[in-house]
Amino acid sequence: MSRPTISEVSALLADLADFRTRGTGSRAELMNRKADLLERIAAAQPEDVQAAEVAAAARARADELTADG
Repeated sequence: MSRPTISEVSALLADLADFRTRGTGSRAELMNRKADLLERIAAAQPEDVQAAEVAAAARARADELTADG
């Protein structure tokens, strides 16, 4: 699992901004992308417990949103 690139993070931030201002996109899809990026960051830094906790919380929320449809 590779660490996310700056362009991947920038794209997510731009899409999140569009979602907030215009309501475009899917909240569940955006949360899944966010969780994926955070999981990749945590995997690249296995000694960082806080990064793992944040990634796990993001994944749990993404799974909730996906289950809700």
